[in-house]
Amino acid sequence: MRWLRDLCLHALSVTNSRILLSHGLEAQGPLDGNKYRPNPSPTAASLDTPDYFNTEINDFAGPTQTGDAPWMAQTNIAPFNGASYIPNTPLETQVPILHNPHNHNIFQRLANLSPYFPNPRGFGVNEYPVPPGANVSWLNMVHRHGSRYPEFSGGAAERTLGKKIMDAKGNYKGHGPLSFLNNWKFMLGAEILVPNGKMELFNSGTLHYYQYGHLYPNNGSKIIARTTTQRRMLESAEYFMAGFFGLGWTQNATLELIIESDDFNNTMAGYKLCNHSSWAMARNARDEWIDVYLADAHARLRSNISGDLDWTIMDTYNAQALCAYETVGLGFSHWCGLFTYEEWEGFEYSLDIGFSAGAGFQSPVGRAVGVGYVQEVLARMQHHVITSPAAQINVTLDNNTVTFPTNQALNFDFSHDSNILSILVAFGLTQFNKVLPTTHILKDREFVLSYLEPFAGRLDIEVINAPAPVSSKRSGTHVYEEGPPTSYVHFVLNQRTIPLGKSLKECGNRDDGWCEFETFLEVQKKQIELADYDYACFGDYADPKYGDIKDGRPIREVEREEAENLEL
Repeated sequence: MRWLRDLCLHALSVTNSRILLSHGLEAQGPLDGNKYRPNPSPTAASLDTPDYFNTEINDFAGPTQTGDAPWMAQTNIAPFNGASYIPNTPLETQVPILHNPHNHNIFQRLANLSPYFPNPRGFGVNEYPVPPGANVSWLNMVHRHGSRYPEFSGGAAERTLGKKIMDAKGNYKGHGPLSFLNNWKFMLGAEILVPNGKMELFNSGTLHYYQYGHLYPNNGSKIIARTTTQRRMLESAEYFMAGFFGLGWTQNATLELIIESDDFNNTMAGYKLCNHSSWAMARNARDEWIDVYLADAHARLRSNISGDLDWTIMDTYNAQALCAYETVGLGFSHWCGLFTYEEWEGFEYSLDIGFSAGAGFQSPVGRAVGVGYVQEVLARMQHHVITSPAAQINVTLDNNTVTFPTNQALNFDFSHDSNILSILVAFGLTQFNKVLPTTHILKDREFVLSYLEPFAGRLDIEVINAPAPVSSKRSGTHVYEEGPPTSYVHFVLNQRTIPLGKSLKECGNRDDGWCEFETFLEVQKKQIELADYDYACFGDYADPKYGDIKDGRPIREVEREEAENLEL
């Protein structure tokens, strides 16, 4: 059976009409013939379906591990001492936190590990409705996967801490607030969605139906939605589609799976085809802040452990992450109540520093990683395919209207937190570019990761058609001005408007944060150039120090010399 499948795959590659999904032959980067070794599919149907539309092939699903089943029932510690009982929904988040007089919710301070919540403060602009006579005519959504177990990748810090504690069982004893350690077990799986993550995506699909259901033609045709081959990415897309269309969503949409693996072109995991990375620099900057904000908490935790358990400050830090992961995976975590509210603010800020340096404007590849996706959005807006190699775009797929439709009013894509952050950078949203100090929390920062990319975060890009120019002063009495029909672009991140004029001055200082459509397209040509993709991802330059980069791209020597001359 394997030889038959290989023969079919060879035939597909020869015809180029059903080529292996995610490595456009025209694309940059090495193609190692030994990298792709597909397993035979058990279903005959897969022989008739191009791999990019076959959701049963799991060759690139990534490592996964199912965790232990939760058990809270009536055995958890709620109601907490001195607090009335509040039923879990389904997570237990009513955990008493020290030094929290205003009863703020720490589960909205967990940065990219926060369960989804709408941005509570917005991005600096009021929300305005679509005016009478106007309508949303087009949507491009890019959505992060839902809440998940911790990863195997990146050092697997939380899993390493869990193993360290379990391996030392019987050699140490926890006291006071750490008494729970004496009976604690590491129960978390890895990589895949937890039940709350599935619910987040289903709820988002339902919300998007109420927002944009009118854009589905409902004429018997199917839209194409794109995700990656990772299991949590596939399932996130499936749960979203079930929320939007119902359990029979396969009658309304076809999922296109794009390979997520090193050296494969994939704009929803753009870092996979970029030779440079700034995550080591990001971790160093984060660790500087950890030594500042966690000193007291670390001393406190160490004083409540006796015996042979070498508890480091990074263990204290990873204990905060375990609070986040156990809460979404098991419903409740004892780790959460060990830290003060100020220390939870410090945890959030540590990830703000890390992600701004690893994927944002403080990264030399911040723009480059997201620029391919920006080019795809612009191509969709202008209703054309992409014919020439650019960034990490898969030209094989994007030059084909079967796999890259140009006239869909609904476009649904699924991606990762850091990739979506780089997409925001590539669009040139410089309101998020301020360098974050590692000595104290910058209180007035716009870059708050909890608001930008919680689990199941999503960016909705709307095109709004109006019968006349919409007044930039929406707070006034006149909605429309004299003039022809006009279209606008509207960015909505986690249900709040990003004011495009705050970063892209050509868009103007509008009350509603919109940008005139043609102006937006013109501005984005410059943003694509600024990404400097080839040099950023494959150029010969030294790794920068934290704070050197402020515009999401590497500094070329000529720019450095010009800057030094200006200073002189």
